[in-house]
Amino acid sequence: MSGAGVRRIVYPGTFDPITNGHVDVITRALQLFDEVVVAIAGDSTKKPLFELEERRRLTEESLGELKGRVRVSIFRGLLVNYVRGEGANAILRGLRAVSDFEFEFQMALMNRKLDQSIETIFLMPRDTYTYLSSTIIKEIARLGGDTAAFVPGPVQAALHRKYHGAA
Repeated sequence: MSGAGVRRIVYPGTFDPITNGHVDVITRALQLFDEVVVAIAGDSTKKPLFELEERRRLTEESLGELKGRVRVSIFRGLLVNYVRGEGANAILRGLRAVSDFEFEFQMALMNRKLDQSIETIFLMPRDTYTYLSSTIIKEIARLGGDTAAFVPGPVQAALHRKYHGAA
């Protein structure tokens, strides 16, 4: 989807890996926007489990049913520059708990200072996903727990391979 008049929002993150909570936030955003660009950060200071290209592929596979309205890409550099380059005027951020808010609020204010034309939209996932984080899910998978309720199928298989060998 492209062209003038398209309401596009960018959802940045490391997505290491994408969770059902992320998918829920994306689905909610599609009620407000024509297109969501899932932007996987290539410059993160985090130490990811999955390589950048693996995260892109897993995210695309996990969002297959939304293809056409969701696009997955990799970005490097300043987020507001990327958002502007995508022809978007909004950044999507998910809030799980009050503890997320302070950091996300600071980032939103800084992005506004860098480019006043870009807004940050906060969406909360369904309550069944508010406790999910990629970190917790990776720990469950590492310890041999079942992640089926927390991540899309392609991610569940990839986590199993990563921690326990061939599935």
